Amino acid sequence: MPRTTPLYRWALSLTRVLEPVAARWNGKASSAVRGRTGVVARFAAWGATCRDPSRPLLWMHAPSVGEGLQAEAVLLEVRRQHPDWQIAFTHFSPSAVDLAKRIPAHISDFLPWDRQEDVARSLDALRPSAIVFTKADLWPELATQAAARGIKIGIVAATVGPGSSRLGWAARTLLRAGYHTVSRAGAISAADAERLARLGVPAGQIEVTGDPRFDSVLAKVSAVADDDAALSFGRGAETLVAGSTWEEDEEVLFKAFAAVRTARPAIRLIVAPHEPTPAYLDALDRRAAAQGLPTPIRLSAATAPAPFLVVDRMGVLASLYGGATIAYVGGGFGKAGLHSVLEPAAWSVPVLFGPRWQQSREAGELLAARAGAVVSPEFPDWLDLDPMATYAGVSPLASLWLALLRNPGHARAAGRRAREYVEAGAGAAARNAGLVERLVEAGRISAR
Repeated sequence: MPRTTPLYRWALSLTRVLEPVAARWNGKASSAVRGRTGVVARFAAWGATCRDPSRPLLWMHAPSVGEGLQAEAVLLEVRRQHPDWQIAFTHFSPSAVDLAKRIPAHISDFLPWDRQEDVARSLDALRPSAIVFTKADLWPELATQAAARGIKIGIVAATVGPGSSRLGWAARTLLRAGYHTVSRAGAISAADAERLARLGVPAGQIEVTGDPRFDSVLAKVSAVADDDAALSFGRGAETLVAGSTWEEDEEVLFKAFAAVRTARPAIRLIVAPHEPTPAYLDALDRRAAAQGLPTPIRLSAATAPAPFLVVDRMGVLASLYGGATIAYVGGGFGKAGLHSVLEPAAWSVPVLFGPRWQQSREAGELLAARAGAVVSPEFPDWLDLDPMATYAGVSPLASLWLALLRNPGHARAAGRRAREYVEAGAGAAARNAGLVERLVEAGRISAR
């Protein structure tokens, strides 16, 4: 049976020591330390009072919010098919705390550190039939100890980028033992399946099951009521909704907004920063003023649509996209990485984003479907608008913005293609749930 290496265990111990130090200067690390404190004891308390050994328990782990949405889509399908199963859900990042509260699980908490003693005590408490990781975020100590007990290990929504650090020699050496324990893995694509095998997952145990995020996004969009107040802030005027933005995105957006509103005075801009803290929003106001723009109205204070709104709370972006004429997704101008383009696409809205999109499979596929465009003069005209030739003298974003507004037929067609792309990805949640079902049943048999 595979075991983690002494080097891996030493590295985890070092990380565990350094995390409280980092927490002194980093709010996110501080939240993680607080969240993980006492988690093994909480598992033990739940296991002693709530664990029903006559029922199988599925333990699903997702590192953060994006992967948690994938897990949620699969778990909803699992719960529909097997309401008798007990479910434990864990996450690594503190950003997933709110999501964990709505996950259909009997217990949700932080994942303990991947140390031998913490893992052993957690397994004793939860006694899972199977442990399923999302993406490729497999923790070797947990996987190897569980496999040694006959607990089945799986991965769903598995994706490994071609430039992933996990593919490097050092990472593969540290992580291979854990990946080798996997009994079933559902990869998003054939390319992901090949790279997953390079990590150590037995090739015969991998199948392509797709990305459950498509199902999650479609369900989220369909759940928005027609009278949702957030929709009204975009409807009735030409509105660009910019979601998950960073300072680099906003610099481009504000410059373009200043240019476009001279030609289209009635346009609206709604900006939803990725981290809308009070300090960040105050700085955003100053950056907008530097471009000659009016002070934006906070969404929480808005009683009616306004030319320039800034979202100051979480959880409303999916609805705001529904009122958009055009969507812009942030992260493509900085180092953070492009955020998800699926929500605006599911609303049949053409999607724009910055030039650093290459790590986003969905962005590339939207471009191929002519449902999105890159904000850069160095990229081809994906929407057949020829904005650079028609609107020379303004920024690339202003050119695209004006071109889409002056060619509404093109914009609507691009939006339809965006929606068709998302619909084509549906069904992955059910396929991954089927993989999980087979895994849990195999775990039940081995436990007899």
